[in-house]
Amino acid sequence: MKGLILIVEDDPAIRRFLRATLAAEEYQYFESVTAGDGIAQIDARRPDLLLLDLGLPDRDGLEVIRHVRETSQMPIVVLSARGQEKDKISALDLGADDYVEKPFAVGELLARIRAALRRAVATVQPGAVFRFGHIEFDMDKRAVRVAGDEVHLTPHEYKLLQVLIKHSGKVLTHRQLLNEVWGPSQIDQAQYLRVYIAQLRRKLETDPARPKHLQTEPGVGYRLVVDSCETSVQ
Repeated sequence: MKGLILIVEDDPAIRRFLRATLAAEEYQYFESVTAGDGIAQIDARRPDLLLLDLGLPDRDGLEVIRHVRETSQMPIVVLSARGQEKDKISALDLGADDYVEKPFAVGELLARIRAALRRAVATVQPGAVFRFGHIEFDMDKRAVRVAGDEVHLTPHEYKLLQVLIKHSGKVLTHRQLLNEVWGPSQIDQAQYLRVYIAQLRRKLETDPARPKHLQTEPGVGYRLVVDSCETSVQ
């Protein structure tokens, strides 16, 4: 079995769909239809991943995220019909790992689940070398190579790329990135990100105008997309 997943969703049709999808992929799962029961199940059974609807009958799903993050880094993938940017930002800033809007495609949902579970077990070790696409990130030597050629990154470019690699596949809000790279005093300076992301794309992407890896989540933030990521320690 690949892992234990808790579904917190009050819509019976969506629960049936999720049950069939997860069973076909050999995931174990169990269900809750309210936030209160979901929190009780999380505390009692400690699942490997949480699939969470925000519009629950007893309380907002954001409260569930807040509760989980008080004690656990369990991956949380939000499934919601709320498509407004402020809802996505609120969920992600509280600690959700990803946000999938309803209706969603099976392939997309499964890819987000796999990515979240991979991040949960991944560790960033000193001396690690990360390779994805034609890019190589050497933590020990603080070197970045593109198609074998070393490229120069400024300290902030390097730190920004390091944070994106650490959370590869995850949507990081503007606020989260600004806090990790520039500090809490700069969390409202979104123009910093636009400038530095553009610079990283010019240096790393084959076609900066159509980036494959450094992707924008409109109005929310950025995501480092990797088809596969090889990690080694030298």
